[in-house]
Amino acid sequence: MDPFRNFGRIPGLSDLLTLLQQQTEALAQLPRTLTDLQGTVRQLTEATNTARDTIASAQRTAERLETLVEELEEPVRQLKPGLERVGRVLDDPAVDTVPDTLRRIHDDVMPLIAGLRQAQERMGTVTGSVAGLLRRRGRPEDDEPPA
Repeated sequence: MDPFRNFGRIPGLSDLLTLLQQQTEALAQLPRTLTDLQGTVRQLTEATNTARDTIASAQRTAERLETLVEELEEPVRQLKPGLERVGRVLDDPAVDTVPDTLRRIHDDVMPLIAGLRQAQERMGTVTGSVAGLLRRRGRPEDDEPPA
């Protein structure tokens, strides 16, 4: 005779057996769950270390930038009055006429300068020719007999 054949008839016993079976299965999966948890904690630790290194690097960069800004701040502040003056000058409507004025100067004055250079070259040539003639002819005092 089977001693367990009436287990199914005892009220609540089948529920208890089902709970015990689920608990046993959960306990059997516990090592795998703990291994997965350890892996996740390891990854979290690596991510935390990487974040710490990144934050340290960002902090060093921020300190360097702050040093640079401190070094540049005073010279830039000293430039402010001059830049404001330049701004006022550049806002003057007369500045808009500068390119046209320079173009007119170039068109009108440059040909005059070129003409002056040509005249100067010609004068140099003429002066050289006159000096050569005078040398060949001799000086007037050279023509007089010695006294």
